[in-house]
Amino acid sequence: MNEFVFLGGLVATLLLVVVLFIKLISFNKKLSSCYQRIVILKKELDVAKNEVQELRSGLMGMGKRIAKLQNMTHEVSEKQVEIQHVDADSKLYSRAVKMVELGADIEEIISECELPRAEAELLFSIHGKNQ
Repeated sequence: MNEFVFLGGLVATLLLVVVLFIKLISFNKKLSSCYQRIVILKKELDVAKNEVQELRSGLMGMGKRIAKLQNMTHEVSEKQVEIQHVDADSKLYSRAVKMVELGADIEEIISECELPRAEAELLFSIHGKNQ
């Protein structure tokens, strides 16, 4: 009977070893599958890093171009204001010359065109009719 107990224990141990071996093989397959998934995810991460780097480079280039365009726009705006100011002054002087040619007196030109007396007198001396 001792032999049966020993054989029974041996068979139970053998079965336990076989079950553990099967579980070990199953665990090994799962581990291998996880490792393959990690390799795939690492490749995807590398691709994503490269894409982010390309986007960053593109955005930096765009930022520089936008800053340059803003500077150009500011310069154009300043020049436009200067031109409007110069143009407004030239319109006043053109109007004053026209008034001189039509026979307006100095006081009328000073008040209508908002010119200093010296400038109005200069316009009279240049454009005025011989009196």
